[in-house]
Amino acid sequence: MIVVMGAAGATGGATLRSLAALGVPARALSRDPARLAAGLDDQTRARTEISPVDAADPDSLRTAFRGAHQLFLTMANGPHQVRYELNAVDAAVDRGVAHIVKVSAPAAEPNSPVRVSRGHHEIEARLRSSGILTTVLRPYAFMQKLLLLAPGIAAAGVVHGATGQARCNYVDVRDIGDAAAEVLTCPELTGATYPLTGGRAYSHPELADLLSELLGRPVRYLDLAPAELHAHLVTRAGMPDWLAAHVVEIQRLAVVREESPDGVFTRLTGRTPRTLEAFLGEHLHRFR
Repeated sequence: MIVVMGAAGATGGATLRSLAALGVPARALSRDPARLAAGLDDQTRARTEISPVDAADPDSLRTAFRGAHQLFLTMANGPHQVRYELNAVDAAVDRGVAHIVKVSAPAAEPNSPVRVSRGHHEIEARLRSSGILTTVLRPYAFMQKLLLLAPGIAAAGVVHGATGQARCNYVDVRDIGDAAAEVLTCPELTGATYPLTGGRAYSHPELADLLSELLGRPVRYLDLAPAELHAHLVTRAGMPDWLAAHVVEIQRLAVVREESPDGVFTRLTGRTPRTLEAFLGEHLHRFR
């Protein structure tokens, strides 16, 4: 049995859909099973067993992992992420789970400039010491997160950032789900660490130019100092302080560490990744 932790999130949901498309059953875990079930398409719902779980409760996790052979571990970034994921790792050890696929982040290092990445490093270290066979996926920026910019672009035609001319990798979460399904169903792919990117990295000025072309009206990029961007995200975009700080850290990481696409996704799946142009085209109404 494959258990998907964080099934209500974008990456967990994408993985459930990818497994269902392959005809592979899974157990999806959520604090709100009814809400999770309502958000699944018919094909995925038919292949999915839905169970309640509370990541803060080790007993709840051990119950949810009963009979599990593999665990797909992804949880939303946030103040409690490390504690919750470590709880899940410990419960998986107790239940004899044989393989964990962990969604991590680039620069998952003890001294990473990105706080969330330092947390991922801590979780990866626990996995390595646990003795469980572990596969790590390290996706770069999610295309879906660009939808957070949509209200500002629709209202004022402005993309705000703090990257200058630095390029960012963007990957569609549906591609992360497809990659996860491959490593969950192909034993020869397990035990490695895989960075995941799209096919091209974009600077924020290039993103603004692409949106201008797709929308048929000018969109400009406004480069801010990191502190200015943080203030904008909190006061104008309504982000909580920790999330705004995370966004700024990720953007600054792109400045100090050049991001360029690689071919890992294609090697895993046998196809090219979804493009940013196609993604924005699907959601263009949100930017109008």
